[in-house]
Amino acid sequence: MTTASLILRRRARLPLALAGCLALGAHATVAFAATSPETAAATTADAAPDAADRNTAETLDKIEVKGVTKGYATDRSATATKTDTPLQDIPQSISVVTQDLIRDQAMQNMGDVVRYIPGFGMAQGEGNRDAPILRGTASTADFFVDGVRDDVQYFRDLYNVERVEGLKGPNAMIFGRGGSGGLINRVTKQADWNDVGEVSVLLGSWSNRRSTVDFGRALSDDAAFRVTGLYENSDSYRDGTGIERYGVNPTFAFRAGENTRITLGYEHFKDERVADRGIPSLGGRPLETDPSTFFGDPQQSPTWAKVNAFSALIEHDFGNGALLRNRTRYADYDKFYQNVFPGAVNAANSTVAISAYNNLTTRQNLINQTDLTFSVDTGGMTHRFLTGVELADQDTDNFRETGYFPPAAAGGTERTSVSVPLSNPRTNLPVVFRQSATDADNQSTAKTAAVYVQDQIEFSPQWQAIVGLRYDSFKVDFHNNRNNSEIDSSDGLVSPRAGLIYKPAETVSLYGSYSIAYVPRAGEQLASLSPTNAAFDPEKFKNFEIGAKWEVSSALSATAAVYRLDRSNVVAPDPADPTRSILVKGQRVKGVELGLAGQVTENWRVLGAYAWQDGEVLQTQSATVQAGATLAQVPRNTFSLWNRYDFSPRWGAGLGALYRSTIFTSTDNLVELPGFTRFDAALFFRVSDNVDTQLNVENLLDRKYYASAHSNNNITPGSPRAFRFSLNARF
Repeated sequence: MTTASLILRRRARLPLALAGCLALGAHATVAFAATSPETAAATTADAAPDAADRNTAETLDKIEVKGVTKGYATDRSATATKTDTPLQDIPQSISVVTQDLIRDQAMQNMGDVVRYIPGFGMAQGEGNRDAPILRGTASTADFFVDGVRDDVQYFRDLYNVERVEGLKGPNAMIFGRGGSGGLINRVTKQADWNDVGEVSVLLGSWSNRRSTVDFGRALSDDAAFRVTGLYENSDSYRDGTGIERYGVNPTFAFRAGENTRITLGYEHFKDERVADRGIPSLGGRPLETDPSTFFGDPQQSPTWAKVNAFSALIEHDFGNGALLRNRTRYADYDKFYQNVFPGAVNAANSTVAISAYNNLTTRQNLINQTDLTFSVDTGGMTHRFLTGVELADQDTDNFRETGYFPPAAAGGTERTSVSVPLSNPRTNLPVVFRQSATDADNQSTAKTAAVYVQDQIEFSPQWQAIVGLRYDSFKVDFHNNRNNSEIDSSDGLVSPRAGLIYKPAETVSLYGSYSIAYVPRAGEQLASLSPTNAAFDPEKFKNFEIGAKWEVSSALSATAAVYRLDRSNVVAPDPADPTRSILVKGQRVKGVELGLAGQVTENWRVLGAYAWQDGEVLQTQSATVQAGATLAQVPRNTFSLWNRYDFSPRWGAGLGALYRSTIFTSTDNLVELPGFTRFDAALFFRVSDNVDTQLNVENLLDRKYYASAHSNNNITPGSPRAFRFSLNARF
């Protein structure tokens, strides 16, 4: 089956998915939500186009959430609780990377972002996807956009992002399955009646070329639009690799009466690049080679992702603190990657094995969330209730092929691996891709129906609590196209959350929390299971956390958290019968996280993060995952600190440091990446009121280091010193 035919097969179900979306919309006309509580940040004055519209604007502002961003700090969020709540009153470790920090560091991807979120890291992802490590748990599914699941494996961009939120620990009560070690939520830029006009152009080392645009206007007192766009065409310090990506994201906002607001959005995004899986290891360390050396064949290693996503929000304020909100998101994803990549070095340390395969995934997500929030005063206590329903349908096709190289000699058979000399590890042998006996060709449908309730209780000015419970009915129908076998999996997931907050002073909060999340068997996890050998119970994650949050000043905040995260119900072969599977204890991660964000003085901004993590395998899971092993790619210590100081209204400078201790590339603990310290710097100059320039220098001292890994023989060298010059113009 060709790539094109598989996509066409997926497209045949598109009308049904759209019909479902319209049916949901028709069913919930009164209940539909409007403005994303995470993104509606306009003040009353900003929302009112003029004095004549002041009465209407004041009424509409009652349903807008005002998350105030102060440079590198944010004091509120509506993501963790689905209610507009000060971060100080949320019993959970939360890190926010603001638009100001994204701009000051010229960040371009999620890997740049997570460096400043304590307890989070980024693996290599086989050179074709974002692959975060969240409190010791590897996951590609725990990405959200405006609070809605965005779980396809691809590289996300920041061109339409207002800020990025890192929520630590299990978050299933709000977000459903997954969110086990944490999650990453992108809050996007939305139409909001503010005049916005900005164009940015970036040029840098290795032909780094990137431009973005952000433009928004009010069309009338009752309608507004905003559009963000991106185009990038860049090479890389890695030989033969490059990236081309573009995106456009228009949004439209409407006032439908005094108490209702509607926001509609669409995003088209495409990312094309070379799948770069880095270098192999030798003697338990990365192979000594130039950081630019490519192993394999970049010409035959393309990867691309296409995203088309539609969103609808309607929000209605009934008055007296009652708010009904609905969000619908339909997203259509196509993802393909092909790689000719390195394996192990031979015993003589002279050659390296090269293999190849490709994989196509297509998915359609249809997700609808309806939330009702209201407040009740009883017996001297204030209750802020959230009740909600989430319905989701996810249809996925997955198709994989193995790469076959020409025979070693005339009359021989094709090979799935060839050896090339370490002195010249590139190959240009032709590769034929077709399915092997074990390659995947499957189709799955995952359906979710969830209900949840949460109570934020204020006992007194000093004592608060959050308690919540969610129930998910999660069903998966999995069809193997190769043998026509069927697996049906069904789970009823009960996810509790409880937190207690004590405020000894108005600016200080101490908290303790407990939460549980589940990761059901789905997709590729079912491909290796059958009714005779399967262990279908979902993985379970249990988190205990205590912490403190301190508003040092009106513009500077500090946080601290101590946690223990236990993972259980991990599938492992039965030692007494390898044809069967059993469930075992998985892992335990203990950690300490510290954060500092905001302004020390009027001219000095700072963001700092420190994390200590101890991740251990609790019970043997396979021959290579043994009890007592250290978790893969979980450093014992990480530290990041970024400063920006403005010497005058025109001139400013930035200086930052990143430190990561040694990590193991996999749970077999055979290969170790050395620790490193990297320094970054920036120089800022304001040309005029509407034009800014900046020069960013990454890896200022040009230190050699290893940024990430996927396995023992897929290791990404860090970038040598790199320069980026940006011009930002407002109009």
